[in-house]
Amino acid sequence: MAGLQAAIAEIDSPDQPLPRFAKWSPLVQMRLLAYFCVCLIGLQLLPNSIWDPEAREIVYVIGILGIWRYGWWFNHWMRALIYERVTYPRRRDLAAELWQSGWRPRHIHVQMTTFREHREISEAVIRSLCREFREAGVPATIWLGSSEREDEDKIARHLKLVGSDLDITLRIIRQNQPGKRVAIALILRAMARAGLAKDDLVIFMDGDFVFHPGLVRKCTPLFALDPELHALTTDEHVMVRGPSWMQSWLNMRFAQRRLAMCSHALSERVLTLTGRCSMFRAEHITSHEFIRLQEADYLDHWLWGTFRFLSGDDKSTWYTLLKRGVKMTYVPDASGTTIEVVEGSGAKRMVENLRRWSGNMLRNGYRAIMLGPRAMPFFIWWCCVDQRIAMWTMLFSPMLALAGALKLGSGYIVAYILYIAITRALLAIVLFTYARRVDLNYIWCLYVNQLLNAAVKIYMMWRLAKQKWANRGNQKQGSTGDSALETFRGAMAIYLTVLSACSILVVVMIYTELLTVPSFDLVVSLVFG
Repeated sequence: MAGLQAAIAEIDSPDQPLPRFAKWSPLVQMRLLAYFCVCLIGLQLLPNSIWDPEAREIVYVIGILGIWRYGWWFNHWMRALIYERVTYPRRRDLAAELWQSGWRPRHIHVQMTTFREHREISEAVIRSLCREFREAGVPATIWLGSSEREDEDKIARHLKLVGSDLDITLRIIRQNQPGKRVAIALILRAMARAGLAKDDLVIFMDGDFVFHPGLVRKCTPLFALDPELHALTTDEHVMVRGPSWMQSWLNMRFAQRRLAMCSHALSERVLTLTGRCSMFRAEHITSHEFIRLQEADYLDHWLWGTFRFLSGDDKSTWYTLLKRGVKMTYVPDASGTTIEVVEGSGAKRMVENLRRWSGNMLRNGYRAIMLGPRAMPFFIWWCCVDQRIAMWTMLFSPMLALAGALKLGSGYIVAYILYIAITRALLAIVLFTYARRVDLNYIWCLYVNQLLNAAVKIYMMWRLAKQKWANRGNQKQGSTGDSALETFRGAMAIYLTVLSACSILVVVMIYTELLTVPSFDLVVSLVFG
């Protein structure tokens, strides 16, 4: 795994971002200019139906949907700018002053789960933790949840090698059942028995997340400054050992995440406390309710009955704290890198990830909406609602384009492609400000991600009990029997999926007059003769 070792050695900290000139170099600017010139030339020279009077109604609807969705993006962007340039810098400076004055947390606890990670990755994670503990100069305890002796031994050996000068205790919690949720619950019960103080700080992290320098220094003082703050989540970067397009896709998603997280944090809440790396005040996380939701969170569904959640532990964590009305925030300059080793098909891995993420959002988003806008800031509640609306509007636009092509010819598809090329490029330019580098692949990644994500969400909406976690031992959950009930459930899920897609299509066909609705008089005459 020499290639993996070299890649890990090249992880650079976003504390030293690329200079503006290097990021927006003349070559990058020329490429962007050439891209927009090609789009404008195509708009003028290629045969398209955008100016056809018969396309007016279709163009109006696509335009209205675009204004709505891009207006929502613009709202997020403005909120994000306020947070990252006004609100957070004030907190950052106060936190830095507190740290410089000599304040330190009493003890740092780390809840970490691991499952068959590559040795090089586990060692990089331990080195980054030791560096943070060394800078903080406080005792620490690593609570390691694992299911295999080999994982425990390699972490213990490397911790002894690189952390022998530190006051670190390694507590290994061997899980007796499979699954990350079980591992977390066992660790939290061990913490509760150990008698953590309510203001002790606990880092939740995955075993493949390498801290960038300063994460502890930037995050821990925020809890001392605000007694009402109970959780925060950090920024994330990703290194993919696999297809290059997957690196671009995940970079684009993380750029979207930074923009959205900054916007949400302006309301003193976030929409997820990511399992990659989040930090908590111990007061709530050792409670029975919190532990049980980690261990056995479930949903009562009208079709699938009662079923437990397989993944989405970060969403259960978020939901528990959301119900209690406590503050949560995002720290944009505290970060780390997740190392994704893709074995097998990258496309299959991407779809599996979307299924898992979409299922987690749908299962927990509904519960959050049911809490009502009084349980949280209205903006956060509406963001949960908007997530469910967006998956339908995202599919409505391409269906309108297809209907327009059937009605007006292929020229309308040309117009729609140009519309997508220009609008997604404008959105990508915004995302470039949240990315390390300007990558024109973001343009097509953005549209494909939106389209595929919407389709997967609609598919998963009727299959919430069907869960799979490929990179956690290929865990699966969901009824697989051949009983009459399971056959009915599967058939009903297929029926509802087809009905959902066809309903959108019928509305589009009627609107574009490709399908005519019989008049009331005609229906009466046919029925009554």
